[in-house]
Amino acid sequence: MYCPSHFQEDRPAALVGLIEQFPLATLIYTSADGLTADHIPLMYEASPDSLGKLVGHVAKNNPLWQVEPEQELLVVFQGPSTYISPNWYASKPEAGKVVPTWNYAVVHVHCSLTATHDPAQVLQIITELTDKNEVSQAHPWRVTDAPAEFTEKLLGNIVGISLQVKRWQGKWKVSQNQPKQNQQSIIQGLRSEASDAQNQMALLVQAHGAQ
Repeated sequence: MYCPSHFQEDRPAALVGLIEQFPLATLIYTSADGLTADHIPLMYEASPDSLGKLVGHVAKNNPLWQVEPEQELLVVFQGPSTYISPNWYASKPEAGKVVPTWNYAVVHVHCSLTATHDPAQVLQIITELTDKNEVSQAHPWRVTDAPAEFTEKLLGNIVGISLQVKRWQGKWKVSQNQPKQNQQSIIQGLRSEASDAQNQMALLVQAHGAQ
């Protein structure tokens, strides 16, 4: 991914934080049909002796799990993104030399994939994914809430996947290339829109841009 140094984000905690907040990944790989992309929620698992792995599951009919072990997959996690209007630049009245742009934060992960058909391992994956995503519920749903025979039938139709992280790259394009006065006015403009995406971006500009 093209990434000027001032947009580069290398801190593992920041990369993992975005993955955990925006877990729906785009997995890009080469299949018999050529370049292929799937969209699958994944969970990050840390490891003391590697960059960790991403875990999830796919339908048994999905050819993704059949990729060769030596093939490298690109996994993309898209974080907050939003349009930046030239009207928000404090420097606009001075010379008018401003243009629109798009701010965003993204993580690219290069991985190798292994699959598991073991029912116990697949059950563990779906249980952990479910528990992680149900944590905000007043009464979290558990996999064990479903009838056992129903769950066992579903387990026969899915495959667990584990993606070993080989390298990763973060790009936080959040107005770091703008002078402080423009960073501050961009934050004000974003907050005036009052949407979740724009509020999230305002926080990123504040944290990474306006120092």
